[in-house]
Amino acid sequence: MSLENVPVDLPDFELVANMFVEEGVRVVSPSELHGLISGHLAAGARLQPTMLLQTACELLDLDSLSQESSKVTLVNLYSATCEALESLDLDFEMLLPDDENEISQRADALGRWCQSFLGGFGLYGKHTDASLSTEAKETLNDLGQIAQISIDVEELDENESDLMEVQEYVRMAVLMLFTECNQAVENKEKAFAQVQPENSRLH
Repeated sequence: MSLENVPVDLPDFELVANMFVEEGVRVVSPSELHGLISGHLAAGARLQPTMLLQTACELLDLDSLSQESSKVTLVNLYSATCEALESLDLDFEMLLPDDENEISQRADALGRWCQSFLGGFGLYGKHTDASLSTEAKETLNDLGQIAQISIDVEELDENESDLMEVQEYVRMAVLMLFTECNQAVENKEKAFAQVQPENSRLH
């Protein structure tokens, strides 16, 4: 059975963060790992278990995962992400710190997520600029701008609202890119017809 066909819930941020601690990962965040996986999937790539583990270890700067539970968490993360992207319910979510964390930390995680998404998307060479629609190119450019998001954000209601808007933009942008690059069947194309994101910026 391929990884993307295994029904599973998306592991939460803290679970993946704890996995990183157990594996001795100090620099990379769970958001970066999820962004990379999402980028691969959105571009049309599908990773078998061995390649998934290798790709993750390269990002995490590890020779291998030492804990069997870490491998299970990684496979679950991949499977849940693929299932959510393919779902007609548009229930894809990014792996980010929850609202209890400071806004600067959440903004940083979103920027890292976008940066890794673009890296994962770009590693899959089938979809060159020439093969993408104008909307997709503009969306990728927007994600590149969001990847540069400032982490010096004050705890203000206005900034909180702006961050939520940007997160929703990114979420819908990923769904749009996934739909275009994965040649969705006709009924999925109709379901995603309104997934064109509107530009939002975090002030």
